[in-house]
Parts: sequence; C-alpha cells; structure tokens
Amino acid sequence: MKTEASPLSDFFGDVIFSYTRTQAIVDGVLIPVSPELCKDAGVIIPVCVTDTLWNGYIDPVNLSRLPGQSVEGRLWDLLWMFRTAIQAGNGDVNRIRYDVQFLMKPAAEPERVTLIAVCGPGDQGEPVITIMLPGDD
Repeated sequence: MKTEASPLSDFFGDVIFSYTRTQAIVDGVLIPVSPELCKDAGVIIPVCVTDTLWNGYIDPVNLSRLPGQSVEGRLWDLLWMFRTAIQAGNGDVNRIRYDVQFLMKPAAEPERVTLIAVCGPGDQGEPVITIMLPGDD
C-alpha cells in the first residue's frame, strides 16, 4: 500500500533531524521565564529567552555589582516593555521588535537594547513566545 506524501516532503525529502523547544530548554539554549512572573506582568503565553540574552543582559556576570538590579527585576522590565510594544502595535502578527534599557555598569547610563519577540508553535503546536537579541534566530 502506497501512502501519499505531502508537498513539503516531496520537495525537501524526509526529516533527518529536528530540534524541539524542550530539547533547547534542556540544553540551556532557551531559558524559561517563570509562569508566575509572566502572569504578574500580564503575559499568559509561556515565554523563553535565548541564552545570549540571558547571559548578556538579564544575568550578566557583574549583576551583583549593579546597584538595585536583580534577575527578576530585569525580567520584569523585559516583559513589561514587551506588553507595551504589543499594545502599541510595534510589529506584525507574530514578531515584535522593541527596546529595553539595561544598566550594565555602575554609575553609568542604561544601555538601550533592541529585542525581538516571536510567537510561534511549541512542541505540541501550542503558542509560545521566544524573546531574543537580533541575530539569535
């Protein structure tokens, strides 16, 4: 009995390898944001950030030397500005660019960082959000 192939598999052939969101989380490539913090910030879809965003801006090596800064506070700022960008309509249907300011050096002006948030399907087709630096995708 012959099964009918899809147009994509006709064009590309069989899938050789796939890398799931769950695998990316286990590998540390994506870092999940606490569902409680997301909910408090008004974001009801699960959110992950890329490891480069996490290590570069959310939890940098010098965080303990930055007065008044914490991982939770920096995540809150990231999520709040994300919501603000959504409400302002700064993007298309599934991708938004927005800026967040992060204090990176003591007694210095905060650094403006452009972020990209993408809403797409998770491993089971459910909506998920990934927030990243330009070039992380």
